[in-house]
Amino acid sequence: MAFSHETTPGTDVYGPGTFIDKNVLPVPEDTRRVFEFIASKTPGFTQNKEVWDTVHFEGQPDPMIPGPIKAPIVAAALHAMCGVVGNELLELRDSTPVAESSVTVNTDQAGIWLGSVATTHINGSDISAIARSGKLNTLFDRDFQQGFGEGLASRTTAIYQTKDPNVWYQLHGSLNANRVLETMGIDTNVAFNTPNEYYDYIQKHVRQWSPDELEMHNVRHGLCGSICYKPESWRNTEMGKKLARHPYVNYTHETYAAPTPQQPLPKVPGDQRPLAGIKVLEMVRIIAGPTIGVTLASFGADVIRVNCSKLPDLNLLQLVLNAGKRTIDLDITKPEDMTRLRELIADVDVFIQGFRYGSLGRKGLGLRDMLELAANRGKGIVYVDENCYGPDGPFAERPGWQQIGDAASGSSYVMGRSLGYADEKCVLPPLPVSDMTTGVVGALAAMMAIRDRAVKGGSYHVVSSLVAADNIALEEEVGLYPLDVVHNTAKKFGFVPSTPDQFVTEILLQVIAGWKKGRPGYLDEDSPLMTTFDQGPWGRQTLLKPIVRLGEDAVTPRWTSPPVPNCYHDRNISWH
Repeated sequence: MAFSHETTPGTDVYGPGTFIDKNVLPVPEDTRRVFEFIASKTPGFTQNKEVWDTVHFEGQPDPMIPGPIKAPIVAAALHAMCGVVGNELLELRDSTPVAESSVTVNTDQAGIWLGSVATTHINGSDISAIARSGKLNTLFDRDFQQGFGEGLASRTTAIYQTKDPNVWYQLHGSLNANRVLETMGIDTNVAFNTPNEYYDYIQKHVRQWSPDELEMHNVRHGLCGSICYKPESWRNTEMGKKLARHPYVNYTHETYAAPTPQQPLPKVPGDQRPLAGIKVLEMVRIIAGPTIGVTLASFGADVIRVNCSKLPDLNLLQLVLNAGKRTIDLDITKPEDMTRLRELIADVDVFIQGFRYGSLGRKGLGLRDMLELAANRGKGIVYVDENCYGPDGPFAERPGWQQIGDAASGSSYVMGRSLGYADEKCVLPPLPVSDMTTGVVGALAAMMAIRDRAVKGGSYHVVSSLVAADNIALEEEVGLYPLDVVHNTAKKFGFVPSTPDQFVTEILLQVIAGWKKGRPGYLDEDSPLMTTFDQGPWGRQTLLKPIVRLGEDAVTPRWTSPPVPNCYHDRNISWH
């Protein structure tokens, strides 16, 4: 059933190109409406309304994150779409009619999922409490987070006011903050006593640059960064127009490649999940790319994650985003490691890469290289590119992170307006929304491609981008919450207003504290939303369950092994 929905232009409230709900629906009903909207706009997704009617949403009626952006609703809708495709896979493999199956999604769980990288428990201790105590790194044998730094480096990734006082800029330290600052002529050999002093020091320098000067500087040096656009001004850029030509769930049948036959879905004794027997290799870091793999692993895929121990990452993320995976250490600059990688790729079904668009192609691991491999072996491949700006356009090869997606799309601008800041000050959305949403979009597209390969054969290309993921929740058909709803949500949960200087993890921990107040018990170890592994590399670990529930327990997504550290397994492991 579709629910009526009207919006009014939000120019005077959230800025040009925004749309505010006239009538605010309860979250599960609104999610149903958004599910039907995204489903109707997704090429390759079933348009059979009887199948849509197998989807059920449940949860509390009121919003649960700071700000007006309906990120939990979008996330719940996309997970439900994964469930539908999962049932289609079961129909192909087991002849179970999809119209007689079911998909259930808890919208509160989908909201928590957006912050799930910091909701796990280790040996009875809440990870957010461990992080606040400063003892997080005692959990890890290897330091993967040297690139984020302390002191001045810790405030490089923040939003700064430019020479134009009404235009803010998302600076990003990436994994080498000192290099970013030094290219701007900022002395990095300074010491202060507080984070605010470091922020103010960088702000003094950034205010000497115009927005366009900062953009050109970052393009010239190959660095991360983005003007904090208004939603309308982003859509009017050439890059925004290019991206808008692609569907949000973007996968294509590469029909120009040498044809390969249909690939029936494998049957694995003892595992009835939809993707059981599907081999997935991922070369990813941070959040978005690993989220694709961890979602596919919950649906039954055999996922091997390849990292290089010389490269920095963020340790916290291993605790959740490596669930159900095996992880190995390979350095593809070494011939013997590249040989080992190619051995694993030889039989892979899905290859996920999260490096800068085109960079792996220069190492012989690009889309066309994989299509040639698929043709030679007679079995199609699904090649997944996770990036910032999408498959084409003038920014396609620019590097990007979650914060860049938030700035470019207009999400950071909308958040700043919702907090009533002067000078059009911008702040990050409250959770790693673009990362997590990009992950579930990539997983959904990969599942649709696996389904199509089983029916039509061939190889497929998936592109899942951070800016596109953010754009979904800014669509007029989705709508933004009115200010009174935003204020009531903040009051109920005790959310603390975020500021431009904060890193995403700082805001995330504040939101989790609010959830403990506004959704008591949801994050506890014994919560029905959680699952526990009694024995893992870190001991007993509890983490949020996969979001989708299918009609029977045997086929419902779950992880059969606990999270493991990066580079954990023997490099000579083989596919299951």
